[in-house]
Amino acid sequence: MALQCGIVGLPNVGKSTLFNCLSNAKAQAANFPFCTIEPNVGVITVPDARITQLAELVHPERVMPTTIEIVDIAGLVKGASKGEGLGNQFLGNIRETDAIIHVIRCFEDGNVVHVDGSVNPVRDKEVIDTELQLKDLESVEKLIQTASRAAKAGDKKMGARMEVLEKFQTCLLKGISTRAVELNEAELESVKEVQLLTRKPVLYVCNVDEASVVNGNVHTAALKASVANEKAEVLILGVGIEADIAELETFEDKKEFLTDLGLEEAGVNRLIQSAYKLLELDTYFTAGVKEVRAWTIEKGTKAPAAAGVIHTDFEKGFIRAEVIHFQDYITYKSEAAVKEAGKMGIEGKEYVVQDGDVMHFRFNV
Repeated sequence: MALQCGIVGLPNVGKSTLFNCLSNAKAQAANFPFCTIEPNVGVITVPDARITQLAELVHPERVMPTTIEIVDIAGLVKGASKGEGLGNQFLGNIRETDAIIHVIRCFEDGNVVHVDGSVNPVRDKEVIDTELQLKDLESVEKLIQTASRAAKAGDKKMGARMEVLEKFQTCLLKGISTRAVELNEAELESVKEVQLLTRKPVLYVCNVDEASVVNGNVHTAALKASVANEKAEVLILGVGIEADIAELETFEDKKEFLTDLGLEEAGVNRLIQSAYKLLELDTYFTAGVKEVRAWTIEKGTKAPAAAGVIHTDFEKGFIRAEVIHFQDYITYKSEAAVKEAGKMGIEGKEYVVQDGDVMHFRFNV
């Protein structure tokens, strides 16, 4: 499941530095690899202590964590929705991602030029919001025209789509992103194929100085207040500090550095975990002597579809799933002991996989 988060922001806010820190993340935590598949795309392991705990019990030949892709997207400028700067490329790259990591400058430094001359995170956020909203409004108005013609010709599905599109249009005309529009299941289904920029979930990353990395500052407080009504998470992170950590040679040095700052773990770890959460994903595990592996699924996935993540044949021929809840595996320390204690569940096609389940699928093709 190759899911992508795009790092966006104005020029000179720390996007590329953050991306480069992620590329060095292997040195910050055990079993935390990164690889570049394009100049600006990295595949990054999601830190998860549970897979390490399972591996310590099973002693497999290999351990395979779950991953997400992070995309470093070119800096946006005003007028991007009309093609200014790298606007079309920027907006096209965002459209291909599943979620947005919006980096915002929340530090004062006369040596780092701000594109608009002063530090104002609320204004900076609104610049990007406006460009995305203008592009979405353009898209929505075109889609309404198409849906309207089809609806007049008797297409009920297009009629339902048009009603939702008009809700989006009203929202965008007020300068509000479409993720604020709550839809029921039928409405969501009617616009399932409509990919709007402002519909994507967003994580705001406040890039701060060293003094503000634990408790934030006036800039982070202003930003948090401005997004209080959004369905968004705000993360405080010192990108410069992360770059310093990445240069340290040993894991022990990095831990000592973090402790001195009053931090429990590197910010990039928290960022990746937050991105995974943002995408509304869960993890289940398979555990055997050959391999302990984490598998990514969307929240609410039923057992057959979860099996299909491993191989389509597993879903097609699904018979049942043998399920051990993670904490039971840790408590009893082996699959055999879990079975003996009567803690292994035998589940059918309607079972909704829970985050952390250790699973074995029975299938017949």
